[in-house]
Amino acid sequence: MVNDSMKLFVLLFLASLPGILAQETADATIVVKGSTIIAETDHNFICATIDWWPHDKCNYNQCPWGESSILNLDLSHPSLANAIQAFNPLRIRIGGSLQDQVVYNVGSLNSPCQPFQKKSDGLFGFSMGCLNMDRWDEINHLFNKTGAIMTFGLNALYGRHQIRKGVWGGAWDSINAQDFIEYTISKGYEIDSWEFGNELSGSGVGASVNAEQYGKDLINLKAIINKLYKKSDSRPLLLAPGGFYNQDWYAKLLQVSGTDVVNVITHHIYNLGPGVDPHLVNKILDPHYLSQISGTFRDLELNIQKNGPWASAWVGESGGAYNSGGRLVSNTFVNSFWYLDQLGMASKYNTRAYCRQTLIGGNYGLLNLTTFVPNPDFYSALLWHRLMGKSVLTVDSDASPFLRVYAHCSKGRAGITLLLINLSNQTDFRITVQNDININVRRGEQTIQRKGSFIHGLKRTVSWVGRRASDITTMREEYRLTPMDGQIRSQTMVLNGTPLELTENGDIPALDPVLVDVESPISVAPLSIAFVALPHFEAAACV
Repeated sequence: MVNDSMKLFVLLFLASLPGILAQETADATIVVKGSTIIAETDHNFICATIDWWPHDKCNYNQCPWGESSILNLDLSHPSLANAIQAFNPLRIRIGGSLQDQVVYNVGSLNSPCQPFQKKSDGLFGFSMGCLNMDRWDEINHLFNKTGAIMTFGLNALYGRHQIRKGVWGGAWDSINAQDFIEYTISKGYEIDSWEFGNELSGSGVGASVNAEQYGKDLINLKAIINKLYKKSDSRPLLLAPGGFYNQDWYAKLLQVSGTDVVNVITHHIYNLGPGVDPHLVNKILDPHYLSQISGTFRDLELNIQKNGPWASAWVGESGGAYNSGGRLVSNTFVNSFWYLDQLGMASKYNTRAYCRQTLIGGNYGLLNLTTFVPNPDFYSALLWHRLMGKSVLTVDSDASPFLRVYAHCSKGRAGITLLLINLSNQTDFRITVQNDININVRRGEQTIQRKGSFIHGLKRTVSWVGRRASDITTMREEYRLTPMDGQIRSQTMVLNGTPLELTENGDIPALDPVLVDVESPISVAPLSIAFVALPHFEAAACV
């Protein structure tokens, strides 16, 4: 019996040996520059969308939307309210492809209020749809109850006509939208922002409107908002165009609409390609592929600086993979590598808010379509929301590109928080964090070399804690994220070794850190993610 057990042990050891031998440890040093803020987000940077798609919206022989439309979503489901309230508050954008086919059943609307129906010659294969005011009341009751911050996307095709396939002309008819806004004000509903149109920029998706006409329509809408809200203490922001970035089109829009008309320029990102792509996971774990989208963030930031410095930038919708996301990818642990990297990258370019497609619905929902149980990206979003402040700091690193590093001032307290993303499947990074204010570089010293903006040859004795002796025993907080059983397509996220599951009462579980001696290196295992809070890091910009 003993011999059999010993043989089994040896066999299991030999079977695991290739994995053990394949894994390697790499030392890395990162330097955080805490004296200067390089960019800022809004305090409520995290945003999620609720879409209009009905149950019969299908892609690739899949119909993953169920009853998640804003028109029929179960707004009374306790898990929905709990998920929203966990963010305290969560920014939510109501919008999507069908929003430019929505009419509002109020005021002078003289057409019947019908739901979306399949229509072969309709835009996106659907007819016009309608929002009843009873349903609008229910939506606002949920938002008021949960403290959610609402962005609502208005129909920007209303009253226009199709010039040719995919191209729409004529001025926007504002009557139905104005009646809807008036009703909203009369009921005392708080709207943070109105967004004008969805994916009509450039060549559009299904439909497009030229930038000059779009700009004129925005002037009209801004005048309506100013008039209707003139007695209000606060005035909603005006967002546009909610489309894919096109440099010339966006520049023209800002030039035509003019100073202080558009408050926020919104753009959409689906940089992983179609949801059916069999290479989705490979793209998500490829640092070079992930970095390609940085050019879009940079170009939009420069475009706004040049043509509309009064406006800020948001990602108004981003689901990674388009056409409802990737089945068993977009709702699993591996997607958090893409999602958190997007949040970190976008924030470096003064993106003020980032709206994830979706809160619920499609394959990329933060919540399960039928059970409303959070998917892994929900917890990634919640940890970012609770830990990462609005001020973005520069981080220099000598690690390989597979270690993605982002640093922000901590949210609501002193110090900084790091986001560390290990895309490698075999390298365990052992990281030393240093503060640039404690680094003395002697000019002309031969051992000092520069690689990019990172300074090599730093003394190992330098610690991030600074100069105070009392800081020697300071602890740091670590939030280590891994998939259940090491399966990166798991739909269960593990925090510090504990699976994240709803409590017996259906509440969101506590997201508690482990405390670690600050003098020890930070270890980030292969294919894992870590938030690390350093409460006593000396960062002048964070005071």
